[in-house]
Amino acid sequence: MKFIKNGKEFNLLSPASYIDSLSDFATLLGSMDAADKAAKELLDETAKTDATAPDAPKTEAEKKPDTPNLDELLAQLDELVGLEKIKANVKSLINLMKVRKLREENGLGVPPVSLHMVFMGNPGTGKTTVARLLAGLYCAIGVLSKGHLVEVDRSGLVAGYVGQTALKTQEVIKKALGGVLFIDEAYSLASGGENDFGREAIETILKAMEDHRKELIVIVAGYTGPMEKFLSSNPGLESRFNKYFFFPDYNGEQLMAIFRRQCEKNSYTLTPEAEKAAVEFFTQLYEERGDNFGNGRDVRNCFEDMIVRQSNRVAAMEAPTKEDLMAVLPEDLFEPEDMPESLKTPAPAEEKPAEAAEEKSEE
Repeated sequence: MKFIKNGKEFNLLSPASYIDSLSDFATLLGSMDAADKAAKELLDETAKTDATAPDAPKTEAEKKPDTPNLDELLAQLDELVGLEKIKANVKSLINLMKVRKLREENGLGVPPVSLHMVFMGNPGTGKTTVARLLAGLYCAIGVLSKGHLVEVDRSGLVAGYVGQTALKTQEVIKKALGGVLFIDEAYSLASGGENDFGREAIETILKAMEDHRKELIVIVAGYTGPMEKFLSSNPGLESRFNKYFFFPDYNGEQLMAIFRRQCEKNSYTLTPEAEKAAVEFFTQLYEERGDNFGNGRDVRNCFEDMIVRQSNRVAAMEAPTKEDLMAVLPEDLFEPEDMPESLKTPAPAEEKPAEAAEEKSEE
């Protein structure tokens, strides 16, 4: 656009420069009325340009997520160490829902079924992993629209003041619609007495399970004993949760399999001696497990500690090779004071003085 004043021509380069320079327009054109008129013309021109411009590309958050691949998710389920009964139960649920959908498509009756579940077991037994796979599997067969997992515990649901817990819980439920709401240590919601705000969260969740029965699956998880008490604390809980999955502790062989898989995944190679030492360690860890046994979490902690010790050892080398960077030795698995006696290198025997040996030979 061009303006002429006193025989001189002025070029204005862009709509942004017009709008940002209204006061300059007034001086240039000799009056504020002319500047206002010019600004309106330019705003109209900008609006027309925006209307004809192509839409901006959508962000990743705005894009509709791809439907998960059923076969890939089932393969991931099969790759999990142990949990054979859990895997069979999950596949049975998937078959049930696939056949239900086929019956619906053929105009046949489908009896109501609850998909809300209870996961019971110690920490580190794969409950969250299985819940995430289930969410994807249900999306893959059309039961859920999104197939995502929203994981919370008491702190993510309960607020500190009257009336706020319901609002906080509703926000979490809103995020979980179309997927799975996974409540870890769910028994803590009912452990505070009659006036505890956790009970308000329970009531809010129960109502959402009824109102959004086709959009929401709820999985409550925790230790076996406390979870049984939690479910009996409210009649609505027992009636809505009728599928129970028990996650057993990993035995020594399974713990070793998880550790070996972590090493392979991250390009670490156990020497034969380290392999033997690790097998002995995880067997002992399982056999002597106590109340704080962490299953897979203990394996992850051991793996991370191993990386630190191996890094300290390799860093002391003058020019480590690729094989050195990958190799895991027995001393990388334990602190020196924790090294099993069977793995410690025996101290060399003291040699007798030469003179004493000669005297003995003369005798």
